Amino acid sequence: MEMNSANVEAVVKQVLESMLSQPVSAPAAAPAAGQAIPKTAHVAMLTALEHYDVKEFPMPEVGDGDILVKVEGCGVCGTDAHEFKRDPFGLIPVALGHEGTGEIVKMGKDVKADSAGKPLKLGDKVVTCMIFKDNPDITMFDLNKQNVGGADVYGLLPDDDIHLNGWFSDYILIRKGSTVFNVSDLDLKSRILIEPCAVLIHAVERAKTTGILRFNSRVVVQGCGPIGLICIAILRTMGIENIVAVDGNQQRLDFAKRMGADNSVNFMNHKGIEALSGAVKEAFGGYEADFAFQCTGSPVAHANIYKFIRNGGGLCELGFFINGGDATINPHFDLCSKEITLVGSWVYTLRDYATTFDFLKRAKAIGLPMDDLITHEFPLEQINEAHVTNLKQEGLKIAIVNK
Repeated sequence: MEMNSANVEAVVKQVLESMLSQPVSAPAAAPAAGQAIPKTAHVAMLTALEHYDVKEFPMPEVGDGDILVKVEGCGVCGTDAHEFKRDPFGLIPVALGHEGTGEIVKMGKDVKADSAGKPLKLGDKVVTCMIFKDNPDITMFDLNKQNVGGADVYGLLPDDDIHLNGWFSDYILIRKGSTVFNVSDLDLKSRILIEPCAVLIHAVERAKTTGILRFNSRVVVQGCGPIGLICIAILRTMGIENIVAVDGNQQRLDFAKRMGADNSVNFMNHKGIEALSGAVKEAFGGYEADFAFQCTGSPVAHANIYKFIRNGGGLCELGFFINGGDATINPHFDLCSKEITLVGSWVYTLRDYATTFDFLKRAKAIGLPMDDLITHEFPLEQINEAHVTNLKQEGLKIAIVNK
């Protein structure tokens, strides 16, 4: 008998079946991840101020345009901290967590590609950005048309009969009409950092519209929590080297230098704004800043930062994600006579997400310690402890990670 490839394959299969005493099936087209889905999911539900309960809910049906994701991790954001302490949005009971990522384990028949046109399949790693509200002004490739302020975000949704609405869980149901991105080429820590990094990508893009932020600019970054530190990293990947970090925590200032700051000023060592602004000027070798990023969310810090900026300089305010109170400035001396160009920045656009993926790869390529931003990892059942740790500022980025 003439032995072609089909004959050989049949013979091999017959031999293997006789050895194993059971049929040998063809390799599965999809990863095993989609084959063992439990009947229930666990969700960390904020049920009262400063208290989560991990609740168990039936696994929902996956519609034709839906995606079921097994959660791998989610960062704890300042917004989560505000909700944990005060519930400013009136959402309790609510499933929080919007800095999450995970693996596709089931998807509807209509799901073929992500929001950037990249194919999706079982086993792919994904993140979400927003849920459309049929708003034509929110588009993928229009850079500055509209941020996500007019859209819903997973982790800040009112509770419903699905319950799997936030990333502080072991499964989340991504519904039809949501934006989703395939980020399988990024490691877990990078994926957890995507959402906060997108906030800073957007801020830097806003800053660039002033025409003042350039390769050789002197830049001051005030506030060295995760937001300020990521801001420094983005500036450094752009080739900007003359960066001065301002904060009151020396450990964070030391980390700022690892992220690319050339110098730092600890405001705890300087009494009064004149002394502080003098120290910032000295850190720039006797010059004031060309541009400043205000990342603290403190009205006092906002009022101070004008004193660090030269005549004709620029400022990007991005620290206020909720109402943090009023800042007192002198419009003549702080703004008008210095002709400061001021831009505000809040969250991000869809395009900023796509840019963020490239930033994270570039940051690691030049040796910035992005992974070290995540200083604490907690399992889902310790989410209350995770939030207390975050409020105490005992680390930088706190994350819930499902092992």
